[in-house]
Amino acid sequence: MEGRGVKKIQKTVRLSKPLFEEVEHLIGCCAKRESVNDFIVKSLKLRISLLKRRELDAKFAEMSNDTDYQKDAQLIMEEFECSDGETAKFLEE
Repeated sequence: MEGRGVKKIQKTVRLSKPLFEEVEHLIGCCAKRESVNDFIVKSLKLRISLLKRRELDAKFAEMSNDTDYQKDAQLIMEEFECSDGETAKFLEE
């Protein structure tokens, strides 16, 4: 996460002319005009977020094939079955 006081570095990024022009056009269409730099930073953050989400989804997918995990999950569900039923009855009232 970034915040105030976070050290920033400067790097050169090479973009194709059509891509750069599209970014400028999109920025110009927005009510709240931002810089190309801000646009790129936000885009990178979004991409990082998507990649982290894919990584997390992959880990959950692995869990669905893990027989030990499935056994543990089943045991937990069985342990809470009674209290879940009581909670459901309470919420219906």
